[in-house]
Order: sequence, then structure tokens, then C-alpha cells
Amino acid sequence: MSTSSFKKSANSGLTFAIIVIFLALIGFTITGPSLVQKIWGDTLSAGTIPSYLALVVFLGFIGIWNGWKAAGQTGESPLHLKSAIFAGLVAGLVAGLIVMLYAFIVGSISARGIDLRVYLSLLSPESIVYFVFGKSTLIGGLIHLGLSIASAILGAFLAVSADRSGERISKWKNLVNNWTKNSWLGSLKKNVYLNYVLVGVVLLLLVLMPRTWGSYWNYIMGTVGIYILLGIGLNIIVGFSGQLVLGYVAFFAIGAYSFALITAPEPHHVELNFWLALLVAIIASAISGVLIGLPIMRLRGDYLAIVTLGFGEIIRILIKSDWLRGITLGPRGVRNIAGPTLFGKSFSSDVDFMYLIILAVILSIFLARRWQESHVGRAWLAISQDETVAQATGVDTYKYKLLALAIGAAFAGLGGALFASRNQFTGPEDHALMVSINVLCLVIVGGMGSIPGVILGAFTLKGLPEILRELENYRLLVFGALLVVMMIIRPEGLWPARRPNLEVKPPPKIEEKPIDAVSQGGDV
Repeated sequence: MSTSSFKKSANSGLTFAIIVIFLALIGFTITGPSLVQKIWGDTLSAGTIPSYLALVVFLGFIGIWNGWKAAGQTGESPLHLKSAIFAGLVAGLVAGLIVMLYAFIVGSISARGIDLRVYLSLLSPESIVYFVFGKSTLIGGLIHLGLSIASAILGAFLAVSADRSGERISKWKNLVNNWTKNSWLGSLKKNVYLNYVLVGVVLLLLVLMPRTWGSYWNYIMGTVGIYILLGIGLNIIVGFSGQLVLGYVAFFAIGAYSFALITAPEPHHVELNFWLALLVAIIASAISGVLIGLPIMRLRGDYLAIVTLGFGEIIRILIKSDWLRGITLGPRGVRNIAGPTLFGKSFSSDVDFMYLIILAVILSIFLARRWQESHVGRAWLAISQDETVAQATGVDTYKYKLLALAIGAAFAGLGGALFASRNQFTGPEDHALMVSINVLCLVIVGGMGSIPGVILGAFTLKGLPEILRELENYRLLVFGALLVVMMIIRPEGLWPARRPNLEVKPPPKIEEKPIDAVSQGGDV
């Protein structure tokens, strides 16, 4: 094993030791094992410490990742078993020694009666005892050392096995692809009517599922649907036209408050019809997008992001301030917001609202796809690729960027109106900066410029946290980790946009024909 490979393995061990220590300091070495126990069917009540076996499994996965990464850094192709195992041993040893030292220091401090929660609120004496497996600091540190080495070696072995089986898997994959092309499956894929059948099945599920989910899951899926609306709107701005907007929550707030103030009995006693109010909210948000876009469309990149971020905070502060209490009711928010009615019949139950959100999502997807495939979408694509070149080729960048901002703001207004009507309340805290961050994260994680990616990102970032309630306190940490992982592993997103690849067509092949020198009159 070369010196550079040894250093890379040691650095890998150092990195993973820092990760384990960081997770221990924020209390995730209890939350992680709790999730492990939940996966294998054991439910823990709040405040209950998980089993030591769950901690071993949780740390073992981290150690396997450490060994796998160290084995991949040897620079060999294919991987050799001895060098990979040695790299995993080095990485596991370094990580284990550092974690062992941490366990000894923290355990010794806690044993002297010093409460570390004064400095780190989640580092309780119980969590420290649990981290050392209920043993003394020395024995607990040795357990960490042995677990780190064993799991890292296992990870290196798995990396070698995966590397050797990769060629076989690719061969089998090619065989399966060739068989499907030449069999009845290939002709079935080309069948146009199959798409209609699949669409019909999806629509049937969308009709049946809200009646079987129950109130809780209808609320969760409704929230996911509203974030899909917001994601589609921001995707038009960020993904299609390439403008980084961080104050998107401002349009969401304008839509929600425009709808609430003209349908609620207080403070203005307007109580307008739901559908008219919904249209007013969409138009108000679109107009606000135009008004904020007129003076700032010349800005690009970080400057545009900072200006829109300030706009979002200005809107939140205004609706919260006592200065506008007579208009927005200030911090109290607006209550008793009207629900939808149709032909005089109210349908504001959770099932009915779920259907309304589904219809709004379907309509938004249809409109976004039509815009994307039109000449407007091509102009947005040109601007996102290179605005200067697009302007030089005759694209009115100012107009199309302003149009993207207005359309994206209209989608946010629609989402805000549905959000306010469903909850029958909206207040300043519903429109914090975190909403913009959430929507931007789901667009990036799903894939910028990809409508299916937005849907997948919304389910990933808004649906999964509801399933894994234990991660609620680590939402920002999970978002940050997801973004870092996505930028490294899959920078184009979970479902990347395919349109730019379709625009680039390979040049036609030119067949070279031999020239008959005699027929052309040349010398032989």
C-alpha cells in the first residue's frame, strides 16, 4: 500500500470520527438507534433510551461506510482484497481511536459530576452512559474501537465484492435490455395506448386514496400537494429561467393574506366568494411578482437572491407589525377563513380539500409542461444556459425573466390561498424564511427544471419527515446533509431534467466513399 493511499485511508477515518462525535454532541446517537429500532418494529415512547444493539447497528453502518470509502480510495481498478482490507483497517483504527478518546474525555467529565448540558443541551448524563454502552469509559472506548475496526473491514470487503460483481451485473443488465427490446415487452413500451392506461390508473388511485387515508394523512398529503404547487412555481423561476430567488415566501404570503382578508369576517367584513377570492389571490401574487421584478430584473446571481430575500423579510415584518394591525390583524393572524363552496354546497372536509389540491396540482403540472414545451420555454432555457448569448441571439431576456417571475408568483399565490383556506387561519409565522428554504431545497433535491423531480422532492422533504417524526428536531441538519450529498453524488437531482439533453442532437454521420481515381481522370 502506497503512502498516499495510507494517508487517504487515515483521512477517511478522521472524517468519520468527526461525524460520529458530531452526531453524539447533537444527540443523534440516540435518535439514530431509535430509528433503527423503529425499522425492525419496536416502538419507543418519548424519552426512552434505545437498546445497545440498536446503537451497535447504527454505528456499524457508519463504520461500513468508512471502510467502503477507504477501499475506494486505494486507486486500484479492480480492487485488490489485501490492499482494500488494509485500507479499511487503517480507516477503522483511526476512527476508533479518536472516538475512544472522545468517549474517555466526555465520560470522565461526566463521572466527576459536571453536567455538560450547560454547554450542550442534548449531551445529558444518560446519553453519555448510553454512548459507552453502560460500561466504564475505558471499556466503552474499547468497544467503540473494536466496532469501528470490524465494521470498516467489513465495509472494505463489501466494496471489493461490489467491484467484482459490477461487471457481471452490467452483463446481466445488457442481456435483460436486449431481451426486453426483442420481446413483447419492447412492443408494449412503444404502444401509445399504454400511456393512457397508466394515466387512468393514476387518476383512479388519486380518486380512491383520499377516502382511505384518513384525516391525518389527508392533511399530510395536502401539505405535500401545496408544496408541489410552490415547487412548480419556483421551478419556473429557478429551474426554467435560471433566476435564483430566495424570497419566494413573499408571494406565498401575499396569496394567503389576499385570500384571507376578503373571505374572513374580520377585519374587513368582505366575505367574498371562494372562487373569486382564489382568482384575486392569484392575480395579486402575479402583480406583486411583476412589481418586484421591474426594478431588479437587471440583477443576476447572488445580487438577485439577496434582493428577493430582503423582499420576503419585508413582507413578513409588515404583516406582523402593529403599524398594519388594522389591515392584517398583526401577530394575531386572520381567523375563520372561508372554505370552498360549489352550487351553494360546502365541501371543506379533508377529503374534499384533498381533491381540490389534487386538481390544482394536475392543472399546474399541465400548464408548466405546456409553457416548458412552447417558445416561451425555449426562451427560458436559453436564458438559463447563458443569458448574454440568449440576448445576443434576439431573446428579450427582460420580458421572459419578468414573465417567469410573474407566473411563479401566481403559483405561489394559488398555494397560499389553498393553504389559508384549508387551515382556516393564516399568520405571520406561516410565512417565515424557512418556507422559501424548504421549497428551494425540494427543487434542488428533485432536480432543477424537472417537474417530476419537484414532485419527488416534495414527497422526500415534506412527506418523509412526517413518517420519521424523530427527525423533526434535525430538519435543518437533514436538509443540509441532503444538499451536500446531492451535490456530490447526484448534482442534477433525484429526477434530473431531460430537456437540455434532448436539445443537443449529435451531428449526422458522413459515410466516406472511396474515390475511383481512374474514373476521375487522375493518375493511377
